[in-house]
Amino acid sequence: MVKFPEKIPDSLARLLVVFLALVAAGAFVVLVVIPRPMKDVRLQWADDIKREQAKPVRYAGFHVCVECHGEIYEMKKKGYHRDLSCETCHGPAKAHTEDPDKVKPVIPAQRAFCPLCHAYNPSRPRGFPQINPVVHNPLKACASCHNPHDPKPPTTPKDCSACHGEIARTKAVSHHVMLACTTCHEVPRQHKISPRSVKPSKPQTREFCGKCHAKDARDKMAKDAPRVDLSEHGEKYVCWQCHYPHSPEVEN
Repeated sequence: MVKFPEKIPDSLARLLVVFLALVAAGAFVVLVVIPRPMKDVRLQWADDIKREQAKPVRYAGFHVCVECHGEIYEMKKKGYHRDLSCETCHGPAKAHTEDPDKVKPVIPAQRAFCPLCHAYNPSRPRGFPQINPVVHNPLKACASCHNPHDPKPPTTPKDCSACHGEIARTKAVSHHVMLACTTCHEVPRQHKISPRSVKPSKPQTREFCGKCHAKDARDKMAKDAPRVDLSEHGEKYVCWQCHYPHSPEVEN
C-alpha cells in the first residue's frame, strides 16, 4: 500500500512547507515582536484620551459667547449664519472669556476672508451665495455692505446673473440670448431672498418648447427657430432632458 504523503507532488510539498513557515513567522511577529499597546485597542484609546487631554483648551464654545453677546447671538440664530459657531470666524476664544479686556477676539476684516466660503466654486450647492471677488465691490471689505451676523444683501438682486453668473455667460453666446429668464421660468419674489428654499419653476411639458419649436408654432419670436415634429421628435422626453436650454446646440 502506498502511504498518503508519498502521493503529494514535490512542488506541492514545498509550497505547503513555505506556507506553514510563513504562518509560523507571522504568529511569532504578532505574539512576540509587536508590543502589546499596539495590539490592544483599549490601550490605544486610553493613550489618545491622555494625549488630547494634555493639549491646552483654546475654544470656549458658542454658549459662553451668549453670556456677554446675547443680542448678537439672537440676531445670528435667525440669519443665514445661524449654523456657524462664533469661533469659526473669530477664532479660539477661551483666552478672551478669561480676560475680555486684555485678549480680544479676531475680527476678520480682510476682504480675503469671506471668499473662503463665498467665492464662486461650481461644486457648491445651487443657491449658495457666491461671488467673483475681483468684480464684486472691488477693494471694499465685505462687512462694509453686509452685517456678518445677519448677512442679507443690502439690496435684493434684480438680475438673475447676480447669482447665476455662469449660466448668464453661457446663455449670452447661445441661440437663446434674446430670451429673458422669465420666458421659461416663473420666479417667485421670495426666491431672490431665500433662493435655496423657494425655487423657480422650469418647463415640465414638451409643448412648452413647442410654442417656438413645433413645426406649426406661430410665436412671432420663433420666426427663425428650428422646427421639429413633436409627435415624432424625442419620443416622450421633455426637451431639456436632451438639449441644454441655456445653450441649446443641436448635435447630429
